[in-house]
Amino acid sequence: MDIVFALLPLSLVLVVIAIAGYIWAVRSGQFDDLDTPSVRLLLDEESEDEGVESKTTKKN
Repeated sequence: MDIVFALLPLSLVLVVIAIAGYIWAVRSGQFDDLDTPSVRLLLDEESEDEGVESKTTKKN
C-alpha cells in the first residue's frame, strides 16, 4: 500500500509534464502543416549537395 503513495504523485507529475509538452508543441506550430512533410519525399527536386555544387560551378 505504501507504493501507491509514491506512484500516485509520480504519475501526476508525468501527466503534467506531458500536457505541458503538448501545449508547448501546439503553441510553437508543430502541428500546423501535417501533409507537406510526407509529400516532400515524393517531390522531384535537387538535393542539397547538388545545389551546392551547381552554385559553385556557376561562380567559377
